[in-house]
Amino acid sequence: MTTPSLLDRLANVPVIPVLEYHSVEEALHVSEALVTGGLPWLEITLRTPVALDAIREVARALPQAVVGAGTVLNTDQLHAVRDAGAQFAVSPGLTQTLAEGAREAGISLLPGVATASEAMFALESGFTFLKFFPAEAAGGVPMLKSLYGPLAQLKFCPTGGIDAARAPTYLALPNVVCVGGSWVVPKDAVAGKDWARIRGLAEEASRLRK
Repeated sequence: MTTPSLLDRLANVPVIPVLEYHSVEEALHVSEALVTGGLPWLEITLRTPVALDAIREVARALPQAVVGAGTVLNTDQLHAVRDAGAQFAVSPGLTQTLAEGAREAGISLLPGVATASEAMFALESGFTFLKFFPAEAAGGVPMLKSLYGPLAQLKFCPTGGIDAARAPTYLALPNVVCVGGSWVVPKDAVAGKDWARIRGLAEEASRLRK
């Protein structure tokens, strides 16, 4: 489950890059650029066959990084990403089985919610730090403002449709800890192996203020 220490560690991290790697080499280069640029928290999604290897190798090569796994859907994946070296897991939603599995696996879980009822279920399950997903499609900033009144004890990492222009508005909300996004890793920069550009975008994102 998500613990207070996880929130404390995120106090000065405005952006968690959401990453889809297609080779371990790509993962190492991009991750190094992001960490060097000031974004040490990395969400490596389980959307490609190399994801677990990427988590394992990035965690090994960049001990200063806080490597997490995204798109975690079941307990088997929770155990697999933990064993690969992930320090936290991110899911697009939350089920009772997944909540219990995170406790059993001993890994911090950032579960996704999109409605007040889902947020209340997460709170009943012991989670106070949630992924708001898909952020823009689920109501964006107005929705998070609405949730703050009745559920002020919850904190969020909005993810989905957020870019450099939208991020500051989200980060200004009292119930937002950080945002997740892929804009810091443009596909053309990866294709062109322009690691310096990615590092520069990470530096810009790291200067966003909450």
